[in-house]
Amino acid sequence: MEPFQGPYELELYKIKLGTTKAYSNCSDKIWVFLEEDWDGEVIKDCTQQITMRLRRDKLQVLIIAVYGRCDAMEMMELWEEFEDIAETNQSLWMVGGDFNVITKEEEKQGGLVFTQAEAIHFNQCINNCALIEMKYMGSKFTWWNGSIEDDCIFKRLDRVMCNQELLDTFPSSEIHHLVRRGSDHAPLHVVCNSEEEINIKPFKFLNFWSKHPNFTKVVEDNWKIDFMGSPFVEFQVKMKKVKGALAKWSKETFGNIFQQIATLEDAIRVKEIQLELNPSAENRATLNKGEVELKKYLYLEGEFWKQKVGMRWFKDGDRKSKEEEGDYRLQKFKQIKGTGLPLQII
Repeated sequence: MEPFQGPYELELYKIKLGTTKAYSNCSDKIWVFLEEDWDGEVIKDCTQQITMRLRRDKLQVLIIAVYGRCDAMEMMELWEEFEDIAETNQSLWMVGGDFNVITKEEEKQGGLVFTQAEAIHFNQCINNCALIEMKYMGSKFTWWNGSIEDDCIFKRLDRVMCNQELLDTFPSSEIHHLVRRGSDHAPLHVVCNSEEEINIKPFKFLNFWSKHPNFTKVVEDNWKIDFMGSPFVEFQVKMKKVKGALAKWSKETFGNIFQQIATLEDAIRVKEIQLELNPSAENRATLNKGEVELKKYLYLEGEFWKQKVGMRWFKDGDRKSKEEEGDYRLQKFKQIKGTGLPLQII
């Protein structure tokens, strides 16, 4: 997206990247490169998007690469183009790129206060096209305006969505928000995986929950029930109630710790630049505050992995101990056999 290069450079970059096919949309804001084993056909070439049908073996996918304009009227044209495609397309399709708009308040930090009017047409378009947000890893913000202090703004302007048919074909697909380098946008790396995904997630108690001051109160409040019955039934109902409450409380209190770490690292990079340009006590305090918050989540991440490793040891430990004991017995047997001494039970 937005290569800042003329169309004559496209062939040069195709050679540099080692691909055999390259395409550019009519505004030269979107470049597409294809590997040799993919066949590509341009279905629609517009100012803000290029729609291509890609084929490989028996697989056929409609890919829409987007570079949205900031003008509201031009955005409306883009949403109408999406809806036209959704009405006529019967195959797998994916749409992604720089939409220059967000869907909700949580996708923005800094700048003017978010209003629903900004996103209402985009959200309607997503619903009308039955598009599904693909899960992502990394910072929740994909764009930074390059400013610091009060002018600093983070947004999630870039995203990838798809229809249900594509998600059914590649159920374990995910997007990686990579680190920004040389651009104000983060690159998005889409990984389409066809391995079956386990939808039912068993309840897992995280040890670091118990260290939170509100943990005991959450358990006590939800251990109460308003009926009398068999002790086994009562216990089952209480456990179910507590597990549900803890899962909800954990999501509200800690959120996704891995995503929080990525987002905090994003913010700290900006605060470090801010301190270098203006090494004031206020900027140092702001950076220290961010580092303390990051340290808290890094500790939680450490506790999570410690517990996971411990559970794996608990699962495999007995088997491994028996294997080690068997190896020891075999070695001891060989030693005794070599001495000519009578065998003993060891």
